[in-house]
Amino acid sequence: MAPLHLPPFLYKYGGSVLWAAMVYWLTAALLPRRRPIAVAATAATIAALVEFSRLLHTTGLDAFRLTLAGKLILGRFFSVRDIAAYWLAIAAAALIDWRWMRPKYAPPAPENPN
Repeated sequence: MAPLHLPPFLYKYGGSVLWAAMVYWLTAALLPRRRPIAVAATAATIAALVEFSRLLHTTGLDAFRLTLAGKLILGRFFSVRDIAAYWLAIAAAALIDWRWMRPKYAPPAPENPN
């Protein structure tokens, strides 16, 4: 909402990517024992459901969507491209989680009798 003079692509999808990454990390925090692929599937489902909820219109829900909190949490307009941006961001967050964040549980190496 601040005039940051970002390129149009970054302006349009930057917030979507950050929001989806937040959904992934909140889901990972709530499900710490789940593998990153399961967390990603859950987060992707949540993100898609929130996007599809934009097709639902009630007086109270539309009024909430006009507030700052409603714009940030739910958004206002449905877009399949937003779902694609969410899923790419969630996949990237899951890759980071799997590759660098989660402890590696490798079986102990067999003892060398020599």
